[in-house]
Amino acid sequence: MTTGTPIAPALPALGVRRVAAGAGAVAALGVAAALSLALGARGIAPGVVLDALLHPVAGDADHIVVRELRVPRTLIGIAAGAAFGVAGALIQGITRNPIADPGLLGLNAGAALAVVVAISAFGITSPGGQVWFAVAGTAVAAAFVAAVATGGRSGATPARVALAGAAVAAAATSLTTLLLLGDLETLDRFRFWQVGSPAGRDLEALVVLLPALLAGFAAAAAAGRMLNVVALGDDLARSLGTRLGPARATCAGAVVLLCGAGTALAGPIAFVGLVTPHLAGRLTGPDQRWVLGCSAVLGAALLVGADVAGRLLAPPGEIEAGLVVAAIGAPVMIAVVRRRIAGRR
Repeated sequence: MTTGTPIAPALPALGVRRVAAGAGAVAALGVAAALSLALGARGIAPGVVLDALLHPVAGDADHIVVRELRVPRTLIGIAAGAAFGVAGALIQGITRNPIADPGLLGLNAGAALAVVVAISAFGITSPGGQVWFAVAGTAVAAAFVAAVATGGRSGATPARVALAGAAVAAAATSLTTLLLLGDLETLDRFRFWQVGSPAGRDLEALVVLLPALLAGFAAAAAAGRMLNVVALGDDLARSLGTRLGPARATCAGAVVLLCGAGTALAGPIAFVGLVTPHLAGRLTGPDQRWVLGCSAVLGAALLVGADVAGRLLAPPGEIEAGLVVAAIGAPVMIAVVRRRIAGRR
């Protein structure tokens, strides 16, 4: 009788695969960051970039571009991309919905609406003030999605969650447009931010938002093991002793903090949280702890890479990173939906 291949040797192979995937993701982020510092309307040689970082010369034009413009832009892209990537992985894990994304579920639209209220009603233009409005807007949008999706006998199925998110996104976007049409000054301040880009911010914004980001990442790390159990189904998760209420609350808190801070930093960029968890899962396997970590690195690499591509596609102008990410993310979403439909046949 054939015994087949032993299971034990597969475990080291899986570990090697995960380490290789993590190293590859870090390498991709490193390349994207290096390109972000060197490329743009003004190309700067790698040696000059290194000198600007290690031995800056006051008054040197290239050094000023690198240190005062591109370093903040790159760090903000890394922080926002990692936040959106982890938030997307959390949402997909807790809802077991492969097309869930902070943008598609209306969370970014809720944050954007709150930021518009902050600007138009209270005159708040600093990231430190906007972040709390963005977090509150994300929380309210998430509450609406949960309330709509869990109503009825069938509960929060993936289809109901997606439809509820689309409805909340449409409502929030309509209200945002209504406010902007009546306030041209707010529209001028908001329109560039709305497209989504890590440009136009300084390191002070990142410093202000760092506590919210760190708290969100810490909550996500705590939720990783719980997500592995939740993936087995609610009934089996309860039988294994997992308290689903606290697990979902931890994930929701992390998503709210990460989406709010990421949106306040770079605008309501969609699809980063959709694309990166799928790629991370293919690279590392289904363990959500690895998926979360890899999604953070890949999300940062994707947003920074999209920002670099946007600088090079339409010189001497730029295409905002949010548009470049959307061009990548939309086909991925279509492919995921088609694969799920084909799997049901």
